[in-house]
Amino acid sequence: MSKSDIKLLVCDDSILARKSITTMLGSFGYENVIEVSNGEDAVNKYKEEKPDIVFLDIVMPVKDGITATKEIREFDRDAKIVVISSVGTQTHLREVIKAGAKDFIQKPVDKEHLKQILDNYL
Repeated sequence: MSKSDIKLLVCDDSILARKSITTMLGSFGYENVIEVSNGEDAVNKYKEEKPDIVFLDIVMPVKDGITATKEIREFDRDAKIVVISSVGTQTHLREVIKAGAKDFIQKPVDKEHLKQILDNYL
């Protein structure tokens, strides 16, 4: 699978965070990046587009990342969800991993860590 065939979904209520992650993904050669701003849109867009990896914030309006992770995983047990959040409490992390997230990246996002995650899951 070439990078042009890979579809990525970035969900964060901060437009700056979304743009930063999308720019990093673009610098790695991934151009098919879908952006949404809340968990509700992430679930709907996942069902519509079935991306290869979802990058998902935890604390967002409308629907949080934990609930969105559960709903995406109910729809697709094989979904690859990576949580990207500045909220680093153990409770949130445990809940989102229990909900089915595969990995966690702490904000601010380290470009090399993001690349390593992509290499691991693609």
